[in-house]
Amino acid sequence: MKNSDIQPLLDVFGSLKEASAEQVKQHWASIKAKERKDKSLHSVLDNIPLTLPALTRSVKIQQRVARVGFDWDDLGPVVDKIHEEIGEVLHEVRLDKPIQEKIQDEMGDLLFAVTNLARHLGIEPEQALRQANAKFERRFRGVETLASKSGKSMEEHSLIELDGYWDQVKRNEVHK
Repeated sequence: MKNSDIQPLLDVFGSLKEASAEQVKQHWASIKAKERKDKSLHSVLDNIPLTLPALTRSVKIQQRVARVGFDWDDLGPVVDKIHEEIGEVLHEVRLDKPIQEKIQDEMGDLLFAVTNLARHLGIEPEQALRQANAKFERRFRGVETLASKSGKSMEEHSLIELDGYWDQVKRNEVHK
């Protein structure tokens, strides 16, 4: 290891042997702030790669602003924000002449708020969404199987019938 590799570790841990995890995080944030200043970076949001998946980047943004105190201490306001954003999406959708760009903007705000809830709960949103996608696919394949066994195509079933199959697939998963 080179001295340049060791120095940041000494800066972080050398004087903090008895420090709490939170104190270490705060100390690390101050070191990173100094680095940003030295590199002429002006925002805690600088250097978050634009190439990250959107949910991952959202978490990184929220983590950065939380380090400087821009974060809620409990889940109440986080959940309230989600409800607020749902209301704003519905407002835009229900207009006489909905504008797709405004709906998309509000949907983005809603996704950002839901990602913030995941962060507060210690859930990795990319992984949670991957699991939800896999679960949906597994269940839908079960619906297709049940529909096929009935002798009718998917298109020949009503939505009520397909929802019934969906509920049956879910019940079977719980009982396994």
